[in-house]
Amino acid sequence: MTSPIHVTSEIGKLKTVMLHRPGHEVENITPDTMPRLLFDDIPYLPIAQEEHDNFADTLREQGIEVLYVEKLLAETLDQDSAIKDQFIEQMLSESGYAAGKIHDALKEYLLSMNSLDMVSKIIAGVRKDDIDIKLTTLTEIAEDSDYPFLMDPMPNVYFTRDPQASIGDGISINHMTFAARRRESMFMEYIVKYHNRFANKGVHVWRDRNHDTRIEGGDELVLSDHVFAIGISQRTSADAIEDIARNLFKDSNYDTVIAIMIPHNHAMMHLDTVFTMIDYDKFTVHPAILDGDGQVDTYILHPGKDGEIEINHETDLKSVLKKALNKDDIDLIPTGNGDPIVAPREQWNDGSNTLAIAPGEVVTYNRNYVSNDMLRKHGILVHEVRSSELSRGRGGPRCMSCPIVREDI
Repeated sequence: MTSPIHVTSEIGKLKTVMLHRPGHEVENITPDTMPRLLFDDIPYLPIAQEEHDNFADTLREQGIEVLYVEKLLAETLDQDSAIKDQFIEQMLSESGYAAGKIHDALKEYLLSMNSLDMVSKIIAGVRKDDIDIKLTTLTEIAEDSDYPFLMDPMPNVYFTRDPQASIGDGISINHMTFAARRRESMFMEYIVKYHNRFANKGVHVWRDRNHDTRIEGGDELVLSDHVFAIGISQRTSADAIEDIARNLFKDSNYDTVIAIMIPHNHAMMHLDTVFTMIDYDKFTVHPAILDGDGQVDTYILHPGKDGEIEINHETDLKSVLKKALNKDDIDLIPTGNGDPIVAPREQWNDGSNTLAIAPGEVVTYNRNYVSNDMLRKHGILVHEVRSSELSRGRGGPRCMSCPIVREDI
């Protein structure tokens, strides 16, 4: 059986991708809630939507099928009322309402909508004044603060890379680090399990979301059909890496996991904010992850005896990549040409966060003109997309896309 998910590299010609067009959830961010919702600024929605449409159109112009996560989820829920009811119950429980008067009022409110409107509303957030409910107990009244939402908005959904990651003919459905994003991976959990496009079609779930250890798709890079790279980062823990490595070694063709230690901070939250593959032997890299000698702590995991994992420590990233990918040389292209001012500025605006749509062909933000010029000088075909508002969310073209199908290389 051919799996509807097939991604054996970062650079194989992209055939199908999953996106989310930013919606009213972005307008439900306030200065007070920015830290809670993991935003540093508030995008202007009309322009953010125009920019996202430009991004999607750029992909379509290259023959790429564009799917939208909210539509896939709505189609999933429309297949069976029992699935829809189960989804609502789980969403309410994970939003803090497993039972009680508020649970009942929210469920009635959500069931009053068609599935697509309901999904859009869940993403946008449910305000207290959206439903008519009278609080009657002292506990309910005490908990009724000035906070305007019963269900938090989910403004990070347009970064479809992180809640899941396609690996080979399967997927990891991720337990996210921060509460603001944990409900997002429910969407793909239901899509893979129940949507006619994916259900019972041989999609292997390498790791599900029911874990205490954290992992996010921005740290997961599929370098080849047997080599998987992952960041040890603010958002992905070492124990989660060992867990997914063990699962891949047991049930897939993957025999090498390269774990790269990056700074644990907001600016470099995921590996793909500082390191991406763009051609057979070319990578972008933010100089700040390397020490003065160009070294970075890297751990190579291989399957050992009796389900154990063998771990080797290296520091020469080029050497590690050459060996793993069987290349004579590796070209590490520095973000912002390595300039001490330009590099951190463009990395902050996702200059390292390229989306490869074919070998040597990428989509980038237009604002990172120094990095884009460097890519062209290294023989890369660059498609620039507008980015003044999308970039306020701290994610670039790779962050905003979840590949579903790529051609093999």
